Amino acid sequence: MNKWLRLWLGHGRRFPLGRRLQFTALGRARKTLKVLPSLCAAGTALLMMQSGCTTPIGAEKTSTALAYRQTHENALSHNGPGVETRAVLSRFDQEKQFAKSPDATLLLLHQKAVESGGRDLLFALSELNYLAAERLRRSVKPWEPRDARDYYLASAVYAWFFLFGDAPAPPPSAFDQRFRTACDLYNFGLGWALTGRRSTNALAFLAGGTRELPVGQIEISFSQSGFPWPLEDFQDFILSDRFVVRGLSVRNRTPGLGTPLVAVSKPKTNELAGLSRTVPATVLLRLSGRLADLAQGQVRGSLELYSTFEPATVAVGDRTVPLESDTTVPLAYSLNQSFVWRIGKQQFLSAEEKVRSDVYLTQPYEPGRVPVVFVHGTFSSPIWWAEMVNTLRTDPVISQRCQFWQFIYNSGNPTLFSARKLRGALTAKLKQLDPEGKDRALQQMVVVGHSQGGLLTKLTATDTGDKLWQSVLKTNALGGFDITGKEQALIRSYLSYEALPFVKDVIFISTPHRGSYLSVGLVRALARRFVTLPLRLVEQSKELVGLAEKLDVPKELRGSRTSLDSMSINNPLMLALADIPLAPGVKGHSIIAVKGNGDYHQGKDGLVAYKSAHVDYVASEFIVRGPHSCQAMPATIEEVRRILREHLAALPRGSAAN
Repeated sequence: MNKWLRLWLGHGRRFPLGRRLQFTALGRARKTLKVLPSLCAAGTALLMMQSGCTTPIGAEKTSTALAYRQTHENALSHNGPGVETRAVLSRFDQEKQFAKSPDATLLLLHQKAVESGGRDLLFALSELNYLAAERLRRSVKPWEPRDARDYYLASAVYAWFFLFGDAPAPPPSAFDQRFRTACDLYNFGLGWALTGRRSTNALAFLAGGTRELPVGQIEISFSQSGFPWPLEDFQDFILSDRFVVRGLSVRNRTPGLGTPLVAVSKPKTNELAGLSRTVPATVLLRLSGRLADLAQGQVRGSLELYSTFEPATVAVGDRTVPLESDTTVPLAYSLNQSFVWRIGKQQFLSAEEKVRSDVYLTQPYEPGRVPVVFVHGTFSSPIWWAEMVNTLRTDPVISQRCQFWQFIYNSGNPTLFSARKLRGALTAKLKQLDPEGKDRALQQMVVVGHSQGGLLTKLTATDTGDKLWQSVLKTNALGGFDITGKEQALIRSYLSYEALPFVKDVIFISTPHRGSYLSVGLVRALARRFVTLPLRLVEQSKELVGLAEKLDVPKELRGSRTSLDSMSINNPLMLALADIPLAPGVKGHSIIAVKGNGDYHQGKDGLVAYKSAHVDYVASEFIVRGPHSCQAMPATIEEVRRILREHLAALPRGSAAN
């Protein structure tokens, strides 16, 4: 069309009249085209009004989730600035500048913040420094001279000034969504700032020194006043926020300020490395000075390490600030080691102790805390208590006043042999931790036993006198037998028990007081073929076999015995023990698992019948509708929580931490 128009305008005389008229029409059309956009716009608007089409600007109905996301997204959730920070960038025309050269924008906004003292600028600086740090950390340029850790640290510093700094505007309230976002920027920024340069692991390095920032620098000192154990006992401090948790129902986290850590102790000989010495901790960077002093390097920081086994707070000016904590990651991290999951099988079958039978502390000892000792069952290990421990640690009363211990043993050994191990280990542990007997909380111990572990627990809290050996020998005195004094002592060491004076509460879970109906002859015979007893026990068994012949002991108790023999429904020793009440001053509780919804009196849990687990001398009995291994069930855990709280409430004043 343009070609014909040029011909008409420049060479109109060469064309006949008819053709010229055609070109005249084209010229009119050209004029029409000039106003067509306006006509189209008006027509389009009219059509959209009639049809309801989306306009370039407007409000569109959407889901609550999408609407929430638009107003709450931030640098931590979607790798971009939130609405408040975008408003600051737009206000100073810095959107493109920040994308092109973040440092120039950060310097400009820092200067504006010093001039005005606006908290909105401080929040934007925290978020933008975090975004700049993320870009640098992900950069594949090995020649990049800038250090992402400097920007992460700056994010934490500006967040601190936003939350606590002296500014004309009042500090943000709890209703300001920037308040929680600033806490998170502080926590994550500080954590990344403590890692190694271009590090891919989660190790945190706790030390003082001079740290550079995009604007200025800061002098940092280190303190562990809130962490009561020697740092040399720990090999690593690991960022909890670099991990996700699997296998546990809940990740327990207390919101606050600070970076949660996993403190991993150095391995000890013949100890479960990690499982017994993984400590939750939190590190906080406290700042002193003004924002205006930052560029001159006159702001000081104190890096403070705290233990967070219990909810902890710090004072910042006249405000009480809770510390952020994560108690689940340390527990889950300790269970990452595959050998921990094999302990149950190995300890059941082997004569060699893969892990020495002993009491292991799951946290460093603290005076004033009541010990709660968990005793696992047959073919089991401490991993079965993980869900319960994870949940109980979130209870504000229990977490502050209790400490959790684990007893590990070879569960294939005869029950009486393992019970002696438990009694000896508990006595030795108290002597080791409190040789002068000053810690009265240790004298208020609670022992929780599952299955066979419940039988071991019973023998820490019962005065048997001569009742056990009388049930076997059918006589009231050993003097009538032709045995030596040494042989009498051997019999009494296995068959006569006194309650440990420091055990005050016991909890039986799925405990076969009168034996397991699955411990039948065939199962026990197979166990004897595969279970290897320790040499010491074999030697003592030989002595006992000779005694058994002299004393006319029932066939059920002769030969090499395993824990399954101990839990036989025909074992006279266990039947006699079941009828012996707990010692005076000891309170007992039963948690009995029963499958199905029928009459629980006739029920079973797959291994133990209710009639076997029921005893009359406990203070409470609780029925759980579930399988034998019910330790991780919410109902079981909630009942243990109730019992522990009741135990703590009844303690004499001053006998445990208040």
